Amino acid sequence: MTDGAPLTETSPAAVRPQRRHVLAWGLWDWGSASFNAVITTFVFTVYLTSDAFGGETAVSAQLGIAMTIAGVLVALLAPITGQRSDRRGRRKLWLAVNTYIVVLLSALMFFVAPDASFLWLGLILLAVGTIFFEFASVNYNAMLSQVSTKATVGKVSGLGWGLGYVGGIVLLLFVYFGFIEPIGGSALFGVPSTDGLPVRVTVLVSAIWFGVFALPVLLTVPENRPVADARAAEPRVGIVESYRILFRHIRTLYREDRQTAYFLIASAVFRDGLTGVFTFGGVLAAGSFGFTSGEVIIFAIAANVVAGVSTILVGLLDDRFGPKPVIVTALVGLLVCAACVFALHDGGQVVFWTFGLALCAFVGPAQSASRSFLSRRIPAGREGELFGLYATTGRAASFLAPAMFTVFIGIGAAVSPAGANVQYWGIAGIALVLLAGLLLLIPVRSRA
Repeated sequence: MTDGAPLTETSPAAVRPQRRHVLAWGLWDWGSASFNAVITTFVFTVYLTSDAFGGETAVSAQLGIAMTIAGVLVALLAPITGQRSDRRGRRKLWLAVNTYIVVLLSALMFFVAPDASFLWLGLILLAVGTIFFEFASVNYNAMLSQVSTKATVGKVSGLGWGLGYVGGIVLLLFVYFGFIEPIGGSALFGVPSTDGLPVRVTVLVSAIWFGVFALPVLLTVPENRPVADARAAEPRVGIVESYRILFRHIRTLYREDRQTAYFLIASAVFRDGLTGVFTFGGVLAAGSFGFTSGEVIIFAIAANVVAGVSTILVGLLDDRFGPKPVIVTALVGLLVCAACVFALHDGGQVVFWTFGLALCAFVGPAQSASRSFLSRRIPAGREGELFGLYATTGRAASFLAPAMFTVFIGIGAAVSPAGANVQYWGIAGIALVLLAGLLLLIPVRSRA
C-alpha cells in the first residue's frame, strides 16, 4: 500500500463489538456534555460576557476573536492528529491525553474571578480548551468503527448523540439547583452568591464530571491497531511528512469518490454553523434578550430536551427518505428561525424562547443525518480514515461561525446608533455560514 492509498483498519464487520464497549464509548459523549453545555454554551461563556468583564457587546467581540484563533489552530493541527494516532495504534492514548488536558483547563476556570483583569485568562482557557477538546473528538469519533459494525453504526452513533444531550440536561439541572439558583436565600449546596462563585464552582464540577465519565471508554475499549501491512513497518514520520501524507490521501479520495469529498466540504461549513448556534445561543439569550444566568440554564435544559427528542424522531425519517432531505430541511428551518430571531428581536424573551427552541429542534437532526450520510457512503475497510477525516474537516472550517459572528456585530455597530446593543446581529453571521453550507450541499448526490 502506498502513501497515496487510504489508511485502513480491520473491517468493523470482522470484529464483533461488545455492548459494554458501546456503552463505555457513549459515556464519553455523556461526560463531554460538560464542556459543550456548561463551558462553551450556557454558563461560562455567558459569565465571561457579563458586565463584570466589560459588557456584552465588547466582550462578545473579544470572545469571537479568541474562538476564531482557536478554530484556525484546530484547522492547522487537527487533520494530522487523527492520522498519526491511526498509523501507530495510539488513538485511545491520545484520547486520554487530550481529554484530561481539557479537564485540567476546565478546572482552572475556577480562578477566573468576575473582574475585567481576568477576562483574557478566561478567554485563553476557553480557546485552548476548545482546541484540545477538538483533538480529543477526532480520536473519539474515529473510535466509532471500533465499537460498531456496518449494520449498527447509525444506531451506535445515535446513542452517542443521545447520551450527549441527556448528559447535558442532567448536568445543567444539577448545577442549576445545586449552585446557581437560590433556594431559601442560597443554592442547594450553600455556595455563596458573591464573587462569581456559583459559576466558578459549576465549571469545577463540570471538569470532574467529564473526567469521571471519560474513564469507561479508556478502561474498557481496546486500543486500535494499525492494519498489518507494509505501512505498519514504516518508521515514524515528522509533522511535515504527516501533512504530505494527508494531502495525498485527500487527493486520492477526490479521485476515487468525488461526491464524498464534496460532502465533506459542505458538511465542514454547515456543521460549523450548527456549532455556532449552540456556542453563541446562551450569549445572545443573556446579552440581547435579557435572560438571567438561571434563565439561560433553564433555556439550555429545554434546548437539550427539544434537540434530543427531535433527533430521535427525525432519525426515523432519515431511514425512510434518506439523510440528505433531512439535512436540507433542517438547514432551511434553521435559516428561517434565525431570520425570525434577528427581525423580531425587539419582541423580547418570548421571541427567543419560540424561535431559539425551534433552532435547537433542527440542529440535532442535521448533525445526526450528516453522520448518517457519510456512514452510508463509506466502503468497508475505510471507516477509520473517513470518520476521522469527517471530524477533522469539520474543524477545518471551525473559525467561520465565530468570525462571522464577530464581523456582523461590527456591521451592526456601524449602522446602529451609538451605544445601541447590537449583539443580536451576530445571529446573521451564523445564518450566513449555514446558508453557505446549504448551497454547497445541494449539488451533492446522495448515492455514489
